[in-house]
Amino acid sequence: MILPNQMYYILLVLFFASLFSIIFMIGKRLVLLKQEKILNLNEEKVAFELPYLKEIKHLTVTNIKKHGYAFLVMIIRFYVRGTNLLKNKYEEIKIKIKNRSQQNNLNGEKKEISKFLKIIGDYKNKIREIKHKINKEENL
Repeated sequence: MILPNQMYYILLVLFFASLFSIIFMIGKRLVLLKQEKILNLNEEKVAFELPYLKEIKHLTVTNIKKHGYAFLVMIIRFYVRGTNLLKNKYEEIKIKIKNRSQQNNLNGEKKEISKFLKIIGDYKNKIREIKHKINKEENL
């Protein structure tokens, strides 16, 4: 297992090894340059061009364009069909939910109000009546 401190040493060794190898390569080129032994490769031109290479390139570009357009049309079709399918399913689910809620109302299944809420409602009504009586007495 390599500890974090050991990792730093390994990275430093690798860094300096690569640095020394780069210095060695550049130094070797400089020595050859001073002795003028480096050939100038830019002056020589390699004539390696096949005549049918341009045709192959043209055919591949046209085929890529053709298949690209077909792929694009296919993606747009799937998108439109998918959105229509989702819209239709959404409408169906909406109608089913509406029908079930109507069925529940027709069956008379009403939720009972809890006793606590009934008591609170009664207290509110009593307080309202008391306030109304107080307002009547103050006005007289």
